[in-house]
Order: sequence, then C-alpha cells, then structure tokens
Amino acid sequence: MWNSSSGGMRRSLRVWLAAAAAALLTACGTTGQYPPAPVSAQTPDHRYQIGALDTLNIVVWRNPELSSTVSVRPDGRISTPLVEDVMAAGRSPAELARDIEKVLGKYVRDPVVTVVVSNFQGTFSEQIRIVGEAARPQAVPFRQNMTLLDVMIQVGGLTDYANGNGAVLVRGAEGGKQFSVRLKDLLKRGDISANVDVKPGDIIIVPQSWF
Repeated sequence: MWNSSSGGMRRSLRVWLAAAAAALLTACGTTGQYPPAPVSAQTPDHRYQIGALDTLNIVVWRNPELSSTVSVRPDGRISTPLVEDVMAAGRSPAELARDIEKVLGKYVRDPVVTVVVSNFQGTFSEQIRIVGEAARPQAVPFRQNMTLLDVMIQVGGLTDYANGNGAVLVRGAEGGKQFSVRLKDLLKRGDISANVDVKPGDIIIVPQSWF
C-alpha cells in the first residue's frame, strides 16, 4: 500500500518539477506573465504527516523500558522495542500510536502509546521547495499558516543576482498551476501586500536577473 502511494507521490512530484523547470525558463525572460498568487490559500484541515528523517519520541505509559526516541528511516519505517518495521511516514502521530498499540497488545495488557514529533521534515510531497536565486535553496517543512515571507526568511532571502519580482510559484496541489510572486517588493521594499499564503507541495522558482 505504501509503495503504491509513494510511487504516486513521486510521479506527481516529477510533474510539478517539470512545470517548475518550464516556469524557470520562461520567467527569465518575462516578468509577471502569470496571475498573481492568491493572498489567502490556507488549508485549515491540514494535519501533519510524519516524514522520513523525522525524530519521534514514543512514550508507552507505565512501560518506560518500551519507550524510545527513534528516527524515521529513509524507507519511512521505524523499529522500537517489541515493534519492528512499522510504517511511520505518511501517518499522523495519533495513527502511528494506534498502530504501535496494536502490536504491543500482543505483549502488554492495554498499552497506551503517545507519539511526539520533533526535528520535523514532513512528507516529501508536502514540503515547500525553493530553487534558483535564493540564498540557500532547499526544501522546508510546511507549517500551518505559513506564508511566502516565512519561507524566504528560512532560506535566507535572495541573492544579489535574483530577479525577485520575476519569481514564480508552482502550486502542486492545483495540478502545477503557476502564479507570479513579488519577492523583491516583499523583501527589499517591505511591501507586505506582496506576502501570500503557501500550501503543502508549493515550489517557488527565483530566476536570475538579466541585468
């Protein structure tokens, strides 16, 4: 089940990245050719899903010897005392806790498990990616109420060669739809009206200025 879902996520990501590459090429020569990104695009029903490389604190009530702190492996699975190779990636902390309780129920009477996430990475498909002339291009975990300004602060702003107002936002959640964003106005001129919400899976492309 996970392999099929993972394959679908990878195919979707390839589609989004292809759209992003096309946007990067066209953005270099044209500014503002896409509609402005919607100011409001929140996802109030969004629930955090555990991702590979997340750190999990697993607490088994009244059984400290079964409690542990583990990292989610690149294959999305974890192993804890008495529980081997449980799929964690793509699950919410509560869902994973119930899965662990089912396994521990074979050995412990009425286990109560709590899963707390730290060192957040998030699932691959929900990370926000920024590429091009950002100071530190990278993928960052999505957070509720996250905005374009939050993302840019995390990546350290723009390089001296960036065409900030020619940047493009590719919205994976909407099939790769492309929007213009005004990063120069936002970061260099303090124009807060240029700040917009981001959604899980967004890609932000910052082209190089021609002059």
